[in-house]
Amino acid sequence: MLKREGIINIAVIAHVDAGKSTLVDAFLNQSGVFRENEAVVDCVMDNNDLERERGITIYSKTCSIQYKGNKINIVDTPGHADFSSEVERVIKTVDTVVLLVDSAEGPMPQTRFVLQKSLELGLRPILFINKIDKKDQRADEVVDEVFNLFIELNASEEQLDFPIIYGVAKEGVAKKEMEDQSSDLSPLFETLLDHVSTYPNLDEEPLQLQISALAYDDYIGRLGIGRVYKGTVKEGQNVSIYKRDNSIVRAKIAKVLVYEGLNQVPKSEAVSGDIAVIAGIPHISIGETVGNEDQVQPMEMIKIEEPTLSMNFLVNDSPFAGKSGKFVTTRHLKGRLEKELEVNVGLRVEPLNTTEGYKVSGRGELHLSILLENMRREGYEISVSKPEVLMHQENGKLMEPMEKVIITMPSIYQGIVISKLNLRKGLMTAMNVENDYIKLEYMVPTRGLLGFRSEFINDTRGEGTMVRSFDSYEEYKGEIPQRLNGVLISQTAGTSMAYALDALSDRAVMFISPGLEIYVGMIIGMNSRQEDLTVNPCKSKKMTNVRASGSDDAVRLSPPRQFNLEQALEFIADDELVEVVPDAIRLRKKLLKEADRARYNKNKK
Repeated sequence: MLKREGIINIAVIAHVDAGKSTLVDAFLNQSGVFRENEAVVDCVMDNNDLERERGITIYSKTCSIQYKGNKINIVDTPGHADFSSEVERVIKTVDTVVLLVDSAEGPMPQTRFVLQKSLELGLRPILFINKIDKKDQRADEVVDEVFNLFIELNASEEQLDFPIIYGVAKEGVAKKEMEDQSSDLSPLFETLLDHVSTYPNLDEEPLQLQISALAYDDYIGRLGIGRVYKGTVKEGQNVSIYKRDNSIVRAKIAKVLVYEGLNQVPKSEAVSGDIAVIAGIPHISIGETVGNEDQVQPMEMIKIEEPTLSMNFLVNDSPFAGKSGKFVTTRHLKGRLEKELEVNVGLRVEPLNTTEGYKVSGRGELHLSILLENMRREGYEISVSKPEVLMHQENGKLMEPMEKVIITMPSIYQGIVISKLNLRKGLMTAMNVENDYIKLEYMVPTRGLLGFRSEFINDTRGEGTMVRSFDSYEEYKGEIPQRLNGVLISQTAGTSMAYALDALSDRAVMFISPGLEIYVGMIIGMNSRQEDLTVNPCKSKKMTNVRASGSDDAVRLSPPRQFNLEQALEFIADDELVEVVPDAIRLRKKLLKEADRARYNKNKK
């Protein structure tokens, strides 16, 4: 009989942008996964278009490599706070984590979150200080900061004795000491084998597999992904499943796949310790345990983080509805959201009573805007309302989500940023000045951060960086002022004219350029004052038979302010919508006609 290979599962965890996906690339490159003549892209694990464009990991993904007769499954996890539920579930399936920390930035808010989850599960992390080739690297200080973070998070003596590796993930180099002359990742591989034992061989025990992630395949349906803790799981096997509602159901496994390199490969069975992908069970969900028929041993259910933010996804009813999208009805919207629920467990979808649409709740603006962006690219048309923060009652008190915010910016901008955060009920917890830069730490209600990012970028002329992550629920902080400026609303449908926009731009920031098709009720600019103004952007210059010299000079307009999806969602007020269609993002009033808006405002008062 062939010797069974040892299995180790590791997760690469870090703050967003620390270099996780780059390190996984280096793992794959140096383990011979790719053929010599194969073209390999950067961040090969980020295989979704949006992940590539934004340079972030949205969905956790698994790959495997072989090293000295061992199979190492590597999970690349998201670093962004909105996808924290992904990270939590993944960490449960691994034997250790490689904690990546930037040699200049040091530990960031999300580093704290992912490390805390790992320590709570009793894992012993390996610290990888990345980007030591930076001019401003301060590796020794960063190691001390990480050590202090371990102590703060109540790490055990065993966890505090963590191995430290220094390296440059981009170049695929790891070193045990800063001065070492290493040219590859061997020191990290060796540390891994010394630090973690391979998973024990429990193949003869009754099956125990817990689902930690979901996927969907158009041919074989819903896929459950999880670690085989005991026994083996076989193709065609009859099993029992312990469900989230404590019931037990029977099912048959149609297909078993395991990871080899970047691919899921069909196998007759998956052994204990390995990460298996099983097909054939349509209603399987996160945290459920799969066992031998009629003898399932349930594992502790995985807690799924509650949503903190909701938006209404409405059927697009603008005059331009159906012009660029293929999917425009309630039926289309319902089908797409149901498909998303198959794999996106952090999401909640409820039908709206009043209008055609759904209340969609998620972990944050990014979580929901990624879904919207994907739908837009697939050909859906949707109108979306202003994001609302989800609050709850505790002991008769109204509680709201709070976020930890870390801001780094040139000192000259500190006045305006501090005053704006204070207005938004933010509480400063730390302030450090280094050279001409200032680092601020704040606790701010999630409500107060809606719409703040674009203001912050403008106020700091793009030189500031802001990192935020959910911290806790605290008592309601009171009213927070909303957008102070009114908007310009089109009173006519037609084509926008340079002559009209030139006249309007004296008292407003324009959102549209000349020659654009517009409709009644569409928002075309931001007023310099508080009230909304209804205007005619389609007015052209009247021709006369007498022309004064110089009066027909070409109109020179400032470039219009362009919105991406997140900025548009941040900008709108309660009585406005973002129209999301494949070829455009438009802002509009909920009630398009001026008379309807006047009647509504009168009744409201």
